[in-house]
Amino acid sequence: MSVEIRPLTKSEAEARILDIAALRIRIFRDFPYIYDGSLEYEVKYLDRYLKAQNAKFIGAFSEAQQLVGVATCLPLIEEDDFVKSPFVKAGFKPEEVFYFGESVLLSEYRGKGLGHKFFDEREKVAGTFNSRFTAFCAVNRPLNHPLRPSNYRSLDDFWKSRGYEKQNQLISHFEWKDLDQSVETEKEMIYWMRSWK
Repeated sequence: MSVEIRPLTKSEAEARILDIAALRIRIFRDFPYIYDGSLEYEVKYLDRYLKAQNAKFIGAFSEAQQLVGVATCLPLIEEDDFVKSPFVKAGFKPEEVFYFGESVLLSEYRGKGLGHKFFDEREKVAGTFNSRFTAFCAVNRPLNHPLRPSNYRSLDDFWKSRGYEKQNQLISHFEWKDLDQSVETEKEMIYWMRSWK
């Protein structure tokens, strides 16, 4: 099962935006995000990456050139204020942080080193901006969450293996509708960071 990981041009990302949106909806339905999304919302959300000057999409393609995964990244300075705010309050300069958005991959392609390749590609992009830090966030769900599968394994160990450390003082709040809810609710998102210098 050969998979190609490569950056997309903005025009490629725009042409595949519905595929990217559908992929995100499909994968984020799983725990811990249990996200009940819509194509309309996802396309609107992804539009900010298309419009950001330095945002990048990294695609994972099957042998048939089907999109099976995607990761996003951009300089933190180009992110929304609610994402930048925790860093500013903690004394970080947004221009020194490169932010990794979501990374999604179909389940049948996991466990083959592609997650590492997504990080490699995004860290390579961050290096071209002379960033001091790279960062991403992950949802904080309680251990006793009713929709938590018994066989669920967090990605904490994987992220630690990449040199990232959980920053409990860096928190944002995102809103979306869970599969078992009728309205959007606020979710606590905790950031992970790696220092490069």
